[in-house]
Amino acid sequence: MSVINFSTTKEEAGRRLDTIIVTRYPYLSRSFASQLIRQTHITVNGAAKKAGYLVKANDTVKAHIPALKHAVGLKPEPIPLSMLFEDSDIIVLNKPPGIVVHPAAGHKCGTLANALIYYYPKIIGVGDERRPGIVHRLDKDTSGALIIAKNNIAYDRLSNQFKDRQIRKNYLALVYGKVKTPTGSMNFPIGRHPVDRKKMSIKTFQGRQAETLWETKEIFTTTTLLDLNLKTGRTHQIRVHCAAVGHPVVGDLRYGGKKRWKEAPSKELQQVLKSLKRQMLHAWKLAFIHPGTGKVMAFECPLPEDMALILETLRSYK
Repeated sequence: MSVINFSTTKEEAGRRLDTIIVTRYPYLSRSFASQLIRQTHITVNGAAKKAGYLVKANDTVKAHIPALKHAVGLKPEPIPLSMLFEDSDIIVLNKPPGIVVHPAAGHKCGTLANALIYYYPKIIGVGDERRPGIVHRLDKDTSGALIIAKNNIAYDRLSNQFKDRQIRKNYLALVYGKVKTPTGSMNFPIGRHPVDRKKMSIKTFQGRQAETLWETKEIFTTTTLLDLNLKTGRTHQIRVHCAAVGHPVVGDLRYGGKKRWKEAPSKELQQVLKSLKRQMLHAWKLAFIHPGTGKVMAFECPLPEDMALILETLRSYK
């Protein structure tokens, strides 16, 4: 338990109490600060206030802050990380396929979250304690660019950018079938599958609006490489949308890509497609406003080896 005392300045007058707390102490999340205020662990001039209280100059703020602990079951692990960029506010990772972003049912260890708290202990307490610093996620078998916030100010600002759809996310997906139209969009609400609760579906009772723009990049014998721009960020959005229009992602065993390899014209190519161990989906481009500098930043993430190899193989059959 630590005790903090300070007096608010003229510059801070008129700002919310919870905002003042997280600005002065970036290792605290806004939700955690609000919780402390509700529980009267933070007082103003000796009195309890609400999180939205607008402070006055020379208010005396006193806070009793409990020591931060590891999230339940989340232990540091020395898992290698591949960096695209890092500074004092953010990390942009090149996530490999096959690794889970944060602990969930069946995946209590070996996640990116375990690696982050190993290399960056101060990231504990940034955002959700179960997902330290993690602003968004990629599926286990999807590779590509991923943003991590190193402090709560960066976390809140990046989260707001995602909420306001200011972040541009582009994916490369190899899908079954020939997509001959150069560009288009898919607008189908997505929600939990009515029967299989582990899947998402456009055939749902409570779907949320979802939009995916696509552009044809390359057409092969029985497959197409698409560049997809997510306008929304629903769970499994690309995989569900592509399957809904009859072009499931190659290697996606959950959403219709299980037996489409049989359409390939030769047994050799059939075996190549059948042997893939994951969906061929890669987050290759990411653009956002840096939460500290306010500058627009853009990153391109190189293709992982397995996806680059399958594309070269498909080109040889064209």
